[in-house]
Amino acid sequence: MSVDKSVASAAEAVADIPDGASLAVGGFGLSGNPIQLIEALLDQGAGDLTIASNNAGVDGWGLGRLLERGRIRKMISSYVGENKEFARQYLEGELELELVPQGTLAEKLRAGGAGIPAFYTRAGVGTPVADGGIPTKYDSQGNVLEESGPKEVRPFRSPDGQVVGYVLEESIVADFSLVHAARGDRHGNLVFNKAARQFSPPAAMAGRVCIAQVEELVEPGEIDPDAVHLPGIYVHRILEVGTDIDKPIEKRTVRTPAEEAR
Repeated sequence: MSVDKSVASAAEAVADIPDGASLAVGGFGLSGNPIQLIEALLDQGAGDLTIASNNAGVDGWGLGRLLERGRIRKMISSYVGENKEFARQYLEGELELELVPQGTLAEKLRAGGAGIPAFYTRAGVGTPVADGGIPTKYDSQGNVLEESGPKEVRPFRSPDGQVVGYVLEESIVADFSLVHAARGDRHGNLVFNKAARQFSPPAAMAGRVCIAQVEELVEPGEIDPDAVHLPGIYVHRILEVGTDIDKPIEKRTVRTPAEEAR
């Protein structure tokens, strides 16, 4: 029996995301931002959202579009440095923030999708990540209202044979996930492009309902099984957005002809 997971529009894809939902959103910087789904969610109106994503886009793009409209209550992120509105909302008490080391965030998402409720990692041991004390919410005057608490640390034997501490990190399972892929088929099998492959597969795995936008939608069997980065078992809805979509560059770096010749 053929299973066709394709939907006709971005509006249809995100129609049932309610106020207060938790979302895992793919993308690394501006690579792989599911912008058509984000714009549709903006039009749909859902708010009070909790979003797990490596970053929140930039001002005016990606998740920054939801931020500037006040739709996000809490971000679970590892990097916030390129978004002035993100920093303003956090420091003025409008946004709750849970800071997570980058690799730990990727594993929290992947483990959530794999059915692993928690895991131990060396990342963060001996820092406020494990000991607590990172501000999670300020008031409008810049005073700390809430901060992270301490996490369990247990000794384990490391790969080099030393007994060292590992911190317990709980996995992330979200109500929905939104991701962008270069190619997908109607069964939901996805292929990501370069840096978009960083957080998009684990974000997709973490969602109870995964919604994927793809530049090219093909028929089942047209993607070599060895080329599939994320199997369709994790994907519930798939939308073709075309290849002519905007793909802004976060920071353009160029080399002079003299540098090219070196």
